[in-house]
Formats: sequence, C-alpha cells, structure tokens
Amino acid sequence: MKDIAMRDLDRLLRPRSIAVVGGGAWCANVVRECRKIGFSGPLWPVHPARPEVAGVPAFVSPADLPGVPDAVFIGVNRHVTVEVVVQLARMGAGGAVCFASGFAEAARELPDGPDLQAALIAAAGDMPMLGPNCYGFLNALDGALLWPDQHGLVPVTRGVAIVTQSSNIAINLTMQARGLPIAYVMTAGNQAQSDLAALGRGVLADPRVTALGLHIEGIGDLAAFEALAREARALGKPIVALKIGASEAARAATVSHTASLAGTDAGGRALLRRLGIAQVQTLPELLETLKLLHLGGPLASNRIASLSCSGGEASLMADLAEARDLHFPALDAAQAADLAAVLGPRVSLANPLDYHTYIWGDHDATTACFSAMMQGDLAMGCAVLDIPRPDRCDGAEWLRVIDAMAAAQVATGRRMALVASLPETLPEAVAEAAMARGVVPFGGMAEALAALEAGAWLGAQDAPGAAVLAPGDPVGTRMIGEAEAKAMLASHGVRVPRSARAECAEQAAQQAETIGFPVVLKGEGAAHKTEAGAVRLGLRDPREVASAARGMAASGYLVEEMVTGAVAELLIGVLRDPAHGYVLTLGAGGVLTEVLADSVSRLIPATREELRTALQSLRIAPVLAGYRGAPAVDMEAVLDAVMAVQAFVEQEYSRLDEVEINPLICTTTGAVAADALITIGEN
Repeated sequence: MKDIAMRDLDRLLRPRSIAVVGGGAWCANVVRECRKIGFSGPLWPVHPARPEVAGVPAFVSPADLPGVPDAVFIGVNRHVTVEVVVQLARMGAGGAVCFASGFAEAARELPDGPDLQAALIAAAGDMPMLGPNCYGFLNALDGALLWPDQHGLVPVTRGVAIVTQSSNIAINLTMQARGLPIAYVMTAGNQAQSDLAALGRGVLADPRVTALGLHIEGIGDLAAFEALAREARALGKPIVALKIGASEAARAATVSHTASLAGTDAGGRALLRRLGIAQVQTLPELLETLKLLHLGGPLASNRIASLSCSGGEASLMADLAEARDLHFPALDAAQAADLAAVLGPRVSLANPLDYHTYIWGDHDATTACFSAMMQGDLAMGCAVLDIPRPDRCDGAEWLRVIDAMAAAQVATGRRMALVASLPETLPEAVAEAAMARGVVPFGGMAEALAALEAGAWLGAQDAPGAAVLAPGDPVGTRMIGEAEAKAMLASHGVRVPRSARAECAEQAAQQAETIGFPVVLKGEGAAHKTEAGAVRLGLRDPREVASAARGMAASGYLVEEMVTGAVAELLIGVLRDPAHGYVLTLGAGGVLTEVLADSVSRLIPATREELRTALQSLRIAPVLAGYRGAPAVDMEAVLDAVMAVQAFVEQEYSRLDEVEINPLICTTTGAVAADALITIGEN
C-alpha cells in the first residue's frame, strides 16, 4: 500500500479547481454541494453527452478541460473509473475520489474485483486516490468537497478531523448537533492506495486541525499506522479512536485458551494503547472526547469535581464514574471553608457537590461557589446543567450558570465543563456559546465521563513504546507436542518440571521412579488434556502411574514432577495477529481460564515494568500479592517467565503462530510452566 504524504494530498484536500466526471444524480449532488459550501474556484463537470450537470456547463472528456484539475470526483462505473484514472494521472491531476464499488470488497460476488482494484492502483501511479467504494471528503475550513450526498458541516476556521472507512458513518457524524467544530471528514473506502494512516497524516499536517478522530474497521499497514501515531505526538495533536471488528487470526485460532481470552479485539486495543491513541466505545463518546481535546487538549490528571444543584444528579455522577478511571478527591480545608462561606450551614459539603438552590440565579454567589470548589488540584470541574426546552420554557436563568462557569474558569485557571444529563437538554446554540467561552459542553453524563477518562488517559501518556514486532507469515504450521514445546521455551529461560516421555504404562511407571514422587501423568495427543481426561495429578507410586496410564486413551505419555506449593495459576499466551502484531495475553490460568475471563493483553515487545503493571491490573492481583495474610507469589520469577516467552517470540517470530503456557504454577519461590503448546511453521 502506497503511503501518500501531506505534500501530495494538499492539492486534493484544498483544491483551487474541481472536476466531476459523470452525469448521474450523485455527480449532480457533488456540484450542488460544492456551491452550497461556498467553493469559489472553477467547477468542471465532465460528461460525453450531457451539455450540463446541475446547471453547470459540462465538458466532453477530461482532455477537454481548460486546465488541470486539483481534485476530481469520479462517479462512473467501475471499469470506466480505471480508464478515467489513467487519463487524470497522465494529465497531472492533484488527486481523485473513486466513488464506484465492485472492486476488492465485492470479490465473492465479482471475482474480477481484486484484479480491477489492482489495475486501479496501477493506473493512479503517484496521483493520490481515495477509495474506491467511498464518498470522498469534506473540507469545512476552505469550503471544498468531493461529496455526493447531503452533509451537516458548516464553515469553520479551526476544528477536529474525522477519518472513517464507512461513508454512512461519516454522513451520520456530520449531522451532529453537539457544538463540535469539524474541519475535515475523510472516508477511506477500500483503502486501495491511501489508507487511514495516510489520510490521518494528511489532515493532521493542517495547522488548523486540533485533534483526530478515527473510526477503524481494520488496519491494513501496521507500519504506516505507527507512523501516524508518531507524527500526531510530534505535532501535539491527540488521536481518539473507535475500533470495531476482529482479526481473522483471533477468530480462526480455536485450539488454545489464549484465543478465547484475547477475544475479537485484544490486538487492536493493545495496539492503540501502545501507540498512545485513546479508545472509546461509541460514536457519541468519540464526538464528546474530540470536543474535550479540541478545547484544551488532554487532561492533566484524572482528578475531577462535580457540582450540581441536585442530590440526584450528584449521586448519578458518582455512580457513573465508579467504573471509570476517574477520581473525585475529597475537599481540602480551604475548599470546605470557602464553600461553607458561600453556601451556609444547610449544605452538606462533598465532592460531588450538591450546592442546592439557595444561590440559584445569583451570579456572584454561583461564581464564588464554583471558584471555591476549583481551588484544589483538579483537572476539570463539571457543572451539571440541563437547559429547559426553548420551545416551551424560558432558560435565561440556566444560562447564567454558564456565565458563572466561565468566570470561575478565568478566576482559577482550572478547566470547566457543562454536563447535560441528557443530550437533548443541551441545545446546539448553547453548546456553541459555551465553546466560544472556553467551557466544554458535554451532552450526556455517561458520554462526558467517558470523554474525561479518555482525556486523562491521554494526558498520562509518556513517550511511545518500542516499535511493534511485525507479524510473520509462517508456512506449514503445526502444533508441536508438549515435551518439545517445553524444551524450546526452557532454552530461553522458562522453568519447566523435570519430565520424561514414555511409550507404554510400564515405561511410565519406571520413569516416575527415576523422577521421584509425587508425579503428574499426561496423555499425549490432546490440546486440552484436562477436558480430555488425559491428566492425573499426585500419583505416589509406580502402580498408580501404570494404572492411570492404562486408563488413558493416549498415543504416549509424559511423566513430570508435580509442582507443589502453588499460590496461583497464570496463563501466558502469545497469538500472531496479522493486523496488529504479536498479542501477549496474561491472565488467570488453569481449568477455569475462560470462566474467570480475567486477562490483559499487550503487544510484543513490552517492558518488564509494563508487564508488572499489567499483572497488577488483573482481578486476581490481590492473590498474587498475598491476600489476607496468605503468602505472595515470587513476582520476579513470574516476570522472568513472561520475559523468557517474549524472548522466544522475538527469536522465532518469522515462523511463529502461537505459544501458550497454561498453567504457569506460581509459588513463593518460583514460577514453573506446567503445560505448554506451540504452533509454529517451517524454518
């Protein structure tokens, strides 16, 4: 995939001339929308038979145009699209949007689709191209667009950019009425040539863009996506993403516990985390987070305050924040004293604060209340305020509360936000007026808290981590046996039990005597031995071993020393994810791995301290640390095992598909891999 830099995208994104090839309704819409948004440059429709398109005189072919167009919307069928791209590239056009579908995305229905897309890429050469199968873009900064439908953008002088692979999602986002100034909306379609990363880098290079929002269905070029994150960080422009979908690797790998633990998006989450890109779960959260980032950037910390004139609102804010990494610090002495001076003895002072209605309508008292609360070490103060319906009510007194927020923000230097409990109780005009005064207007409590959490996370990020280990492309993969897998891991420092293989029950009994009792007997040939009844623990003499072996339907046996003194059992797994790299999963291990579903994922390579923090985030972390006076595991030994697995992956990545240790038996003096599997390809 060719990465197109901003200097190449400049003519396409900020054109002085626009051509529209095709005469259908979609093309007529492009012409009309260009005029509607205020495009003042030459607009050249192209059609071989029609004298005009949407009232604008048309030219017979691109060769007949009076000049070389900076940007071209191509709205003809897929085969003619390729022919037109050839002509435009030869002319030196600035770039094109390919609207037609029926390329690689339709390979099942149209077998020639992938070949036609390859021909399209070749035809474009160095000319930037969006799509195919996409709507194009909107530039509300310069009044320019290649867009075949309605949209909700208005001209802005500064704003955020949004890049998505879905044209319909793009349309929906332009219709927001939340007061968010949107500078660019870009659609990538099939990403045949210009992918999300290229488009993101293109719009971020515009000094009028403050932050970037991504709606991601899939990442095609991992290195280019990493470059986007690095460039955004260098420019001081944060990125927030809504990622959907799942890697094919996660869906296909069903043998291991790791695949089921990692789920469908662990790789994507780990990648965004590694690159310092905040992740949200819904489109409203995406918009509200962009609003926060546009107006002041990330938060200095996760310490926030909430103020409302209702105990119900204060309690709801506290409850909704419970599941978020946000903190309502207790009031300090100065805050409490100053609040008491304003509110009197009848108000119970706390954070979140219900300041009651005693000061309602009093601008000076409300300003003093907000200023007193914001004296502390806080990153954001949230004033809950729902504006009455303007068609039925008079909201003048409510607007005075916004005046107090703005005044308190100036007085204290602390950031303030208006939080409407319902999106519909924050009229767009009120949101825009609040933005103009530097107050962040949030529509919806849950969305506000999600945005604040994302903003605090972004503010806590240090330098980006090491480059992601690119996934290999193994050939002839096979799952190797447990004994061989353990030997390979042991060579990199993983501690494994003493063991020996046996072909029959009698030999298993002999090997057990050599190893020393108690032992564990495992039947070979099953990935999940416990479920298959192929594991017997605590065998204490040769007769028990032989009897257990005869009761197993196995092709061979593995006899191991039994590790005693277990404090906890963990899983260490690594899965090759073609879109995101090698996903390292740490979690509660043993037979209840999927039931507990207690896991965390990171990308390789990860630092020892990053992995320590990951382990401390598990729900079983108190057990690892020594719960209620119980002994703690040897955490350094656990980390040694994880780092050894990572070293193995880094050496074998070109042919490795998966590695898993489950369980890693953790004791007070060590960590031992009791079971392991590796799926690996040819050298």
